[in-house]
Amino acid sequence: MFNLMREDDLMSKTVLVETSARHVHVTRETLEILFGKGHELTPKKDLSQPGQFACEERVKIVGPKRELSGVSILGPVRKADQVELSATDARSIGIAAPIRESGDVKGSAGCKLVGPCGEVEIAEGVIVAKRHIHMTDEDAREYNLSDNQVVSVKITSQGRSLIFGDVVVRVSEKFKLAMHIDTDESNAAAVENGCMGEIL
Repeated sequence: MFNLMREDDLMSKTVLVETSARHVHVTRETLEILFGKGHELTPKKDLSQPGQFACEERVKIVGPKRELSGVSILGPVRKADQVELSATDARSIGIAAPIRESGDVKGSAGCKLVGPCGEVEIAEGVIVAKRHIHMTDEDAREYNLSDNQVVSVKITSQGRSLIFGDVVVRVSEKFKLAMHIDTDESNAAAVENGCMGEIL
């Protein structure tokens, strides 16, 4: 008996893989406590996702064991504070950060943020970001995928090729096609700039 393959199955579903290092998202209120009344974020570099940018502003993240200095803030300001760390980062400073999708911070871990003008204790917001793929509606149709679908992605590298499971597809016209993983995951797969993954 022959196995008939659809044309979709024969197409290579590739995606740029980007490493997302530790960073912080802040509210307007938190920004002004950390950097002073009326302070505005200073864009340093545009990121791959439209409208997102790395800032000149940096903060210190303080946990029960130790602290991480010089952590970048990403803009623009948000409705809720969020700290995204790798699992190694979180453990090193004594924080039990859950693996969550961005924005899902209810009941997550807390920490102290310290800036040049003040400090803020956040009761929740520290997470290890769940690996995910950003894509537009057009990308989703082309790849035959849907919002919140969970897929696997194969990364081929020199000596450390692997397949990542539990990758969440996130679809929005505000996005640009790219997969985001943290530094632990990137090191595990020896990911380099321009690395492409294959959605399985």
